[in-house]
Amino acid sequence: MSRILCQQCHRPEKACICAFAIKTDNHIHVVVLQHPTEVKQSKGTVALLQQSLVNCEVIVGESFDDTDNLSALLSHYGDQIALLYPSENAIELEFSSKQRPDTHTGELSIETNNIKCIVILDGTWKKSYRMFMLNPSLHDIKHLVLPSGIESLYHIRKTKKDGALSSLEACCHALALLENNRGKYQLLLNNFVKFNQFQQSFNQRNNNFINTL
Repeated sequence: MSRILCQQCHRPEKACICAFAIKTDNHIHVVVLQHPTEVKQSKGTVALLQQSLVNCEVIVGESFDDTDNLSALLSHYGDQIALLYPSENAIELEFSSKQRPDTHTGELSIETNNIKCIVILDGTWKKSYRMFMLNPSLHDIKHLVLPSGIESLYHIRKTKKDGALSSLEACCHALALLENNRGKYQLLLNNFVKFNQFQQSFNQRNNNFINTL
């Protein structure tokens, strides 16, 4: 008997994460290049991120330089697109002291490099590095890195790398810094904590069920 899947998050109804999505109108377009092994990863955060951000698209694969998707994005945004990746030449993001009112929303925004689109690599550090190396076009655009000291809330998936964040966390912090709006993405980060707790309890229930068999 096949399991009934949620039409939004495509997970079994008992494991549906739609309740944790927070619709957020991000001004900067987000493009997630997702490694194929992450697509069905239950602990992955991109599904929640994609449901929450108004301007977000996910492209699955490893090599994108020969595809129309990435080349079209690079052509469209030109020097206004950047990759969130800790390369040697990456620019560290920070909140600007030079703020101006946004004429459309009344919120404060930041004028750092006039970036209109950020690209995020979704995968383990090893797989993300491989994706970076397989796509030379990503080497030629601006690279951004988050400031040190941001503590991860991602407790359901461990990594040995210091300062590692989930794709959702990294994206939220990057957008907050680029838009110079600390509070805009806090509700989503708060729900991300609840997402963690849900995943932990769901996994524990499954383990308990298996142990009783």
